[in-house]
Amino acid sequence: MSASNLPLYTTPLQRAGHWVLLIFCILVLVFLIAPVLVVVPLAFNNEPYFHFPVQEYSLRWFRDLFTNEVWLHAIFNSVLTATLATLLATTLGTLAAVGLNHHNLPGKRLLMAVLVSPMIVPVVVLAVGSYLFFSKLGIANNLLGIVLVHAVLGMPFVVITVTATLGGFDMNLMRAARGLGASQIEAFRRIMLPLVWPGVLSGALFAFATSFDEVVVVLFLGGPEQTTLPRQMWTGLREQLSPTILSAAFMLILFAIAMLLTLEMLRRRSVALRGVVE
Repeated sequence: MSASNLPLYTTPLQRAGHWVLLIFCILVLVFLIAPVLVVVPLAFNNEPYFHFPVQEYSLRWFRDLFTNEVWLHAIFNSVLTATLATLLATTLGTLAAVGLNHHNLPGKRLLMAVLVSPMIVPVVVLAVGSYLFFSKLGIANNLLGIVLVHAVLGMPFVVITVTATLGGFDMNLMRAARGLGASQIEAFRRIMLPLVWPGVLSGALFAFATSFDEVVVVLFLGGPEQTTLPRQMWTGLREQLSPTILSAAFMLILFAIAMLLTLEMLRRRSVALRGVVE
């Protein structure tokens, strides 16, 4: 019998330990997911207050979410801010990843550390610093300030995903294109970008989700006209406990699930493009 055909757990003690670990992991998962699952039935509650278990189901609060001008304005601001921040973060992050892909780049590790530092620095620190800096520029209570900071928060995801995708890219293809007369930009557009686009799109999705779900920076830099969906949910929790917040949370859960499925599809596409067998 080959080593690959041998049973993984050969003794009763090993098998018992395996099942104990499996049950423990399932319980931890349920503990983490349970608060999210409770939101789902409550979002369809017909009562004007939180009541669990639900006595009567209704789409009342979803209608309020998509007909109330306050909530519609918040959704529009979130989509607009996230779109602009994603475009900026994706462009800059992709260019940075391409530059970092050069092996002879001096200070490569330091540059990479600086680019991914927004993932490590607490958001509140970045928000306070941005507020103090943007106040002098007059864009503290402006859409531009929020977009810039959200782009900074989303750019590390683009840099990481594109850098990982470029790890399997053959730079000889670029050299061949340059040898055939293509410019650097044309070689990038026709050779590199079609092969690394799953990584670019994955980073863009992460950047969009980061901006769409962010609330701390908006609280510091957003004025009355820059109320986003997370900020409106935060305000609703503080001032009036409306079940519309739960319907908005349910939509965010669906958005997160759709993003995860899309990212998995892009991962499989990236693996197929590189010819890697899983």
